[in-house]
Amino acid sequence: MLKLLLLSDSCFLALASWLFLLSSNLKLQSGIKNYITFDYLCLMQFSHILGQDYIKSHLTKSAASGRIPHAQLFVGPEGSGTLPMAIAYAQYILCNNSGSENAGGNEACNLKFEGISHPDLHFIYPTVSTDTVKSKPKSIDFIADWRLFLKENPYGGLFDWYRILGVQNKQGEIRVDDAQEILKSLALKSYEGGYKVMIIWMADKMNIAASNKLLKLLEEPSDKTLFILITENEEDVIQTIRSRCQVLHFNALSEKIIAEALVVSQNIEVRTATQLAHQSQGNYNKALQLLQDDGEDVFFEKWFVDWVRAAFRAKGNAAAIQDLIQWSEQIAGLGRETQKKFLHFCIDMFRQALLLNYQTTSLVYMEPKIEKFKLENFAPFVNGRNIEEIFKELSDAMYHIERNGNAKIVLTDLSIKLTRLIHKK
Repeated sequence: MLKLLLLSDSCFLALASWLFLLSSNLKLQSGIKNYITFDYLCLMQFSHILGQDYIKSHLTKSAASGRIPHAQLFVGPEGSGTLPMAIAYAQYILCNNSGSENAGGNEACNLKFEGISHPDLHFIYPTVSTDTVKSKPKSIDFIADWRLFLKENPYGGLFDWYRILGVQNKQGEIRVDDAQEILKSLALKSYEGGYKVMIIWMADKMNIAASNKLLKLLEEPSDKTLFILITENEEDVIQTIRSRCQVLHFNALSEKIIAEALVVSQNIEVRTATQLAHQSQGNYNKALQLLQDDGEDVFFEKWFVDWVRAAFRAKGNAAAIQDLIQWSEQIAGLGRETQKKFLHFCIDMFRQALLLNYQTTSLVYMEPKIEKFKLENFAPFVNGRNIEEIFKELSDAMYHIERNGNAKIVLTDLSIKLTRLIHKK
């Protein structure tokens, strides 16, 4: 009972909800008990992290034996748990925990992790200038927002973080000012007298100046300093940094693990959870968004359907070209990060249509909800004669938008080309 009394109100309520589920004789699938999620910041336990059992075992065993590489790179897709794993690993090391869980060590230290406020744990992440931070934004300027982001959903992705920041038409990055903050933070004496941990989330967003500064730190690390770099795109981290890190690859989560977690944490039926797990494609964050029906996919789907419908009407119809121009203006008014994410969504939609056209229905997971739009009716227009060109045009559009090209011109050009390609025979 003593540990229960030490929990925060939010942790206590989550635990009470779980006990209620047990007392209501809810029939859960075997294995669900391993994925009690409570509140993720109620002392980050390895058992609360979904899947990735091999990595959990590797990290705890290597730390317990004193073999802690000074620089590690966690590589995994969105929603696979790289960030919560990094935080749990940091807690295990900083609090001298033992066994396979974050317990048995310094309990006062463990409690500091409830609010992610341990003085020896530091974070770096992409930022942008805002109304409150008008120039030279640094991670420390947004630490309150960052803790809110972690509390709401530690499985959240880059787009979720940008939404909290309100990036608008800007593109987030990690700047050299953050690298300077790393130097300052690591120059301080350790509060607990042990390690200092620096977690760099989305390390591929470091600009060249920041990367070069970090490289020097990795080449000449100070004693008892641990760098944990996290990325979804390993190849976008410069090779000289990658070569100085021990790389750990996280797999996308299985449908079974996601479904079990949804049943327990969201109190939904097994059938619904299984369907959402299939649609999420190993991304727990996406599964939560699909459940709440408030993810970006809801808007992306409508924009995509409006786009292809306008493209169909535009063939041989000069007046319909105006619809494509209006669509381009609408999307151009969004932030660049939203535009890039939407174009990725378009690639996925075309890929799903192609798979459906080739009768590989077991690989089709998207289920559009727009009225009178059925993927099976759209699929015949996506085939081997046009798919490569469609992918190329979408990729080129992302390239130009990322490099601050005029979004309206880029998207209008893409729309006219799509009109030709979807009618290609």
